Amino acid sequence: MTAAATVAMVALTVAALDRPPDSGAGVGPVAVTEPAPTITEPAGTGTTQTAQPPEETAQPTPTWEGPTVPPIDLTLARGVASAPVTIVEFGDFKCVNCGRFAREIEPELRRRYIDTGVVRLFWRDFPAQGRQSMRAAIAGRAAARQGKFWAFHDAVYADQSGGLGEEKLRSVAARAGLDMAAFDADRRDPALREAVEQDFAFGAQLGMPGTPAFLINGTFFFGAQPLPAFVKQIEKARHE
Repeated sequence: MTAAATVAMVALTVAALDRPPDSGAGVGPVAVTEPAPTITEPAGTGTTQTAQPPEETAQPTPTWEGPTVPPIDLTLARGVASAPVTIVEFGDFKCVNCGRFAREIEPELRRRYIDTGVVRLFWRDFPAQGRQSMRAAIAGRAAARQGKFWAFHDAVYADQSGGLGEEKLRSVAARAGLDMAAFDADRRDPALREAVEQDFAFGAQLGMPGTPAFLINGTFFFGAQPLPAFVKQIEKARHE
């Protein structure tokens, strides 16, 4: 893996679409500052000398020069920190294909890869479908404050009928076992909206055209593609 690709992967991973399912993958160009190594050679003396190995010099850490990575919220992650493969999902609670991924594909990925320590999954909000999307994203962050983001996430996607108005969000929160007084109070906290907006801006700067979108060890992977496509990309990433 090149230094630029490594930096892109690390920066996007630890920060931690509606696009056709057969969309291609590929990371855009990443600017990296990485000075060339310097080598000191012995000066000639006019006599035969045994060649000496070049003197190694410490190399600075490459610098990430892409979009500002929003803070990590570890309550929006599934899997162990030591997992060799990281998947960052950009999702929208109104997105039909996000729901299909959550119901049909993610459970199998959890069984095969997340629960076995191979994959760590991070969620990033990308509420691209209007006001209800934004309100649902903020509600998800409120659930995260109670340690129940994934319970809320699963309950939202279990039934996407009827929109995501106030009544639906409170019903979902109750099914997820949230303290409703705290849930209502936290949703009014401007910090939660700011966190969602930072995620959305980050995704937009990366060029996300819609949801669901994924970064699998830093490589773009668009759409709720079939399970074999995810398996192929994960297996490739874990062996690179």
